[in-house]
Amino acid sequence: MKKSVLKKGFIGLTTLFLLGACGADSAGKGATEKSKESSSSAEVASGASATEYTDPSELKDSYDIIIVGGGGAGMAAALSAKEEGMNPVILEKLPVAGGNTMKSSGGMNASETKFQEAQGIEDSNDLFFEDTLKGGKETNDKELLRYLVDNSSPAIDWLDSMDITLDNISYSGGASVKRIHRPNDGSAVGAYLVDGLVRNIYEKDIPLFVNTEVTKIIKDKEQVTGVEVKIDGETKTISGDAVVITTGGFGSNKEMIEEYRPELKDYVSTTSEGSTGDGIRMVEEVGGAVVDMKQIQVHPTVVQDSGMLISETVRGEGGILVNQQGERFYNELETRDNVSKAITALPESYAYLIFDGALAERAKQVDFYKDQGVVIEGETIEDLAKEIDMTPETLKETVDTWNKAVKDQSDEAFKRTTAMDYDLTTGPYYAIKIAPGIHHTMGGVKINTKTEVLDKDGSAVTGLYAAGEVTGGIHGQNRIGGNAVADIIVFGRQAGTQSAQFAAKK
Repeated sequence: MKKSVLKKGFIGLTTLFLLGACGADSAGKGATEKSKESSSSAEVASGASATEYTDPSELKDSYDIIIVGGGGAGMAAALSAKEEGMNPVILEKLPVAGGNTMKSSGGMNASETKFQEAQGIEDSNDLFFEDTLKGGKETNDKELLRYLVDNSSPAIDWLDSMDITLDNISYSGGASVKRIHRPNDGSAVGAYLVDGLVRNIYEKDIPLFVNTEVTKIIKDKEQVTGVEVKIDGETKTISGDAVVITTGGFGSNKEMIEEYRPELKDYVSTTSEGSTGDGIRMVEEVGGAVVDMKQIQVHPTVVQDSGMLISETVRGEGGILVNQQGERFYNELETRDNVSKAITALPESYAYLIFDGALAERAKQVDFYKDQGVVIEGETIEDLAKEIDMTPETLKETVDTWNKAVKDQSDEAFKRTTAMDYDLTTGPYYAIKIAPGIHHTMGGVKINTKTEVLDKDGSAVTGLYAAGEVTGGIHGQNRIGGNAVADIIVFGRQAGTQSAQFAAKK
């Protein structure tokens, strides 16, 4: 199969995805060079710098399975369809694969995993289910949620079988035990996951076209039969026995955000520039239903001038949040919606994430944040306080009080009970200024546990499947950190398997 090499390389674009930039000019050469030098998550993707994508001239008129969207869910679907003996194709509108998955900086939630067992972490699918249901304010689609948690451990094993190993486990907001699985060195999961998936796509000779925009799902009578695409300046019709939509959410579509949540119209977004709701619109055009469209998640820790998300891992490894007066004001590991509300309610509507040198060693994402110039440093807590215009004595007292809470395993002030394994006593000390930003659109296409797209009557749209952030219902009114990656892998696999089994019957 002839391939087309991405001449600009993958590393610079990885940096852009992690930054939250919306175009290649937003980071420039400096950021690219820094990412090459860093040991951060951007460097993890260096193996993808020579990634080759399928040459546009190789696009055929028909395939067994057409997968629209080359992010984590799309690649998981393609690999699973290939395992079922099908010949899938991935069509991605951006210049690189990865989509919003590239920007995932935390990890993947999973329960009853072999890695948890090896580390003595007691967890269960039922506990995972209850934590997520509580986080979603009891509004999650329980059948979808049950499928997610029951298939999370097999998904971790499936990734591990492809040398995508997530065995570093920590806390995430809303989780009652250590459940979020990360790369071994604790770095951001996104670049590592995308690099591994792309590598497997390439090794299994699955065609992956970039700069290929799907503009329409084709439906003949009552069955989906293909898609219409724009590629290399031409519009073509591609036939398929089944179509899988994995195009992500609409966090970067300001019009859609304003339509469903006008109060968020001026919020910065952390999402990929490709998250524009195309798949949702196309599915609706062929009769597919949507659900929970007003449920848009705001992430509490976002750098406002760039839209760069600061991973929940930093809080999960023991970081704290303080206001401009240098005082803690909320339980940092509460659910994202509640932490975001607490920050917004501050007079200044922003906060500082405070952590130490030991935490920076555990959470490798910090290397990247340092490279991007958003980390403020002080040799002592008092030095750091002066750098961020706080009263040194107040910040020192806050950190000392927190360290005592960790020692006593009792946070009397805010009743935090998780991520209290490490104190903040190892200089230098760091701060990152943050405020909430749009992070995940929890509403989308309505599906069942077979990932079949459903119409308004609850019947399946024949031949049409969907997985990942393009779908709705799984997360309810609030997504637990780490569940997005679980979503794309668990349901991406299911979409590939189910679409392949459907196609095999034709």
